[in-house]
Amino acid sequence: MAAPKKGRRPTGAQGRPGRALAIILIAMVALTAGMFLTKQTTPRLGIDLAGGTSITLKAKSEPGKPDAINETNMNTAVGIIERRVNGLGVSEAEVQTQGRDHIIVNIPKGTNEKQAREQVGTTAQLYFRPVLAFADGAPAAPEATPSPSVSPSGAPKAEGSAKPSASVTPSSSATSQGRVLSEALKAPSTPTPSPSASESKKADDTKAPAPTPAPSGADAAAADLQAKFAALDCTNEAQRAAAGKGAKPEEPTLACGKRGNTWGKWILGPAGVAGTDVKDAKGVIDPQRGQWIVTMQFTDKGADKFAKITGELATKQMPQNQFAIVLDGEVVSDPSVSQALTGGNAEISGGFTQQTAQDLGNMLSYGALPLSFSEDSVTTVTAALGGEQLKAGLIAGAIGLALVVIYLLVYYRGLSFIAIVSLMVSAILTYTIMALLGKGIGFALNLPAVCGAIVAIGITADSFIVYFERIRDEIREGRTLRPAVERAWPRARRTILVSDFVSFLAAAVLFIVTVGKVQGFAFTLGLTTLLDVVVVFLFTKPIMTLMARTKFFSSGHPWSGLDPKRLGAKPPLRRSRRTGSGSVTAPVDVKEA
Repeated sequence: MAAPKKGRRPTGAQGRPGRALAIILIAMVALTAGMFLTKQTTPRLGIDLAGGTSITLKAKSEPGKPDAINETNMNTAVGIIERRVNGLGVSEAEVQTQGRDHIIVNIPKGTNEKQAREQVGTTAQLYFRPVLAFADGAPAAPEATPSPSVSPSGAPKAEGSAKPSASVTPSSSATSQGRVLSEALKAPSTPTPSPSASESKKADDTKAPAPTPAPSGADAAAADLQAKFAALDCTNEAQRAAAGKGAKPEEPTLACGKRGNTWGKWILGPAGVAGTDVKDAKGVIDPQRGQWIVTMQFTDKGADKFAKITGELATKQMPQNQFAIVLDGEVVSDPSVSQALTGGNAEISGGFTQQTAQDLGNMLSYGALPLSFSEDSVTTVTAALGGEQLKAGLIAGAIGLALVVIYLLVYYRGLSFIAIVSLMVSAILTYTIMALLGKGIGFALNLPAVCGAIVAIGITADSFIVYFERIRDEIREGRTLRPAVERAWPRARRTILVSDFVSFLAAAVLFIVTVGKVQGFAFTLGLTTLLDVVVVFLFTKPIMTLMARTKFFSSGHPWSGLDPKRLGAKPPLRRSRRTGSGSVTAPVDVKEA
């Protein structure tokens, strides 16, 4: 009988099962240790399981921009809102489009949920506008609150540069304010009589009114803006919402905002810098002064715009040396400028707490949206309802697993032990990886993801069945168990890989073309499909090789699931014995070792 060729493993070779089992054991220990070291011993739960808030935003058409609501702008808005919310530490938040003009924001229950809800509602565009005038928003005298100042990033802060807001009021007369507004409206300045002067002239019926030059269009608009500014009461919520509504970036506008605990009102010039010109901003503590500041970094175009506007403001007096940072029509900060800020980096300092500095940095980084939105609906999901859904999902999974185990016990008997242990290994790997992914990439386990894990039980069990059936086919052909295990593996391996590839491809396509919770199903299905390949190759096959060496399985015990009689095995394979001269003798029974 010819010896097998060198360099080629015989068909019945056993491989090295111990090495494969050691690899998967090390992987399980490492994943479990990583789970405890990161203190993330349970997977993160999505909004439908942990509870939270779901907000529906509707895009609004801007005046003069009927085509602004398009797929590109909606996707850009989704990305910005997602970064803004996640910037608060709510990494499980889901932001997705729905239809043509709606965005759904799901914020799971957590420590920053309330703050995230407030910032999600603040979805208008962000602008830097020069301050033309400022006044108290309420009749009562405000508390003295430091007004921030802006300086080059890393530059030393001058003493006493922070001005109290109580003293930052329009010091110029109505005539000079009218001149500033006229210039902002890009028209020649013509002195405009103050309202009090006009009233006194009307009241004087003994004299004919002195002739005055007809006001230009810019002066008339400036006078109208001044009148609205004087009548504006920012302590009134309705008037705050209406202030500056519909104003274009290139036009002056009115705005309200808070300085400390009191409301103020502003006349603001045309926007000099847009929020899209801010590359990065964050609230940090200045180690030299021990104060919280906000650092800003601009894009190349934004740096040029910022240098231009700060250069113009630095030559003016209070309050016209300030620029207002306007978000959703509200002034969130109005730092003063003492010099032109070039280089694309600057910092805002003065009166910040850690929370206010970080909030302003977050708004500057993620506040610029290409569209404005209104809040359509807000739905709160309680943790109790999520717990009921999770319980129902776990019960469904337990029922599915029990049915699979019963089938394996009835049909495969002793082989079911290998399948059940393999399922346990797959479950451990799945659980630890999901827990670590929650900490690493913010993966949140939602109800569809639980369904994906349940479906994966059937996919994994199917791989075991394919291998077991190939082994039983070999035994039916008359081979003993040990060579049957090795001969069946190449055929089973091809079938398992093709089946898992199709499942993974379906999961990948589903993940790419869908959004939101359906992606959780696709992600879990794809992950468990990959783990099925790992478990079958590194655990099921090696453990089957070892079990084939035991007497219980190798002898074909009736309860092993590999009884040749029950499988209808053929008689042992036969081969002929050849003499040295090549003659053939009578056939003899040969049992393969």
